[in-house]
Amino acid sequence: MKYLIVIDMQKDFVDGSLGTPEAQAVVPRIEKKIAGGGYDRIFFTFDTHFSDYSETLEGKKLPVQHCIKGTDGWNTALGYDRFSRENTVEKYTFGYTDWNKLLPDKNDIENIEFVGVCTDICVISNALILRALYPDTPMTVDASCCAGTTPEAHKAALTVMRSCQIDIINE
Repeated sequence: MKYLIVIDMQKDFVDGSLGTPEAQAVVPRIEKKIAGGGYDRIFFTFDTHFSDYSETLEGKKLPVQHCIKGTDGWNTALGYDRFSRENTVEKYTFGYTDWNKLLPDKNDIENIEFVGVCTDICVISNALILRALYPDTPMTVDASCCAGTTPEAHKAALTVMRSCQIDIINE
């Protein structure tokens, strides 16, 4: 089975409080990839914070309110109004640690592909968690469908993921 994991394509990361031109540029590419099919299942992660965000460690180190559940910035920036609940992952930190509860036995996975934002925070965190859980599973990051906090941080994250035997395409 082929999986696509779309990381945190939310309004606050695209054109909201933490938005960037690079994140805005990947939206139509990700939409095209999804529409093109070829995946047995697509997961969408949602960075999810609450009103106490400023009291968390992340809120103290990154004092920019973002992806507060129930706000418009938490919603998807992709051109889709609804997602299947079974394909939506709300995560409360950079990486989701329960992927093994959602994905099948490693022998049933042909490839896991990642797209989304931010390459240097949430994309890399989820890719490395899945690399640890599925060490012999082929994994791919489509660099043309990812954006980092900066172009330099994006490139650095791609280098690290390549070092961890994750294939980088469309760089």
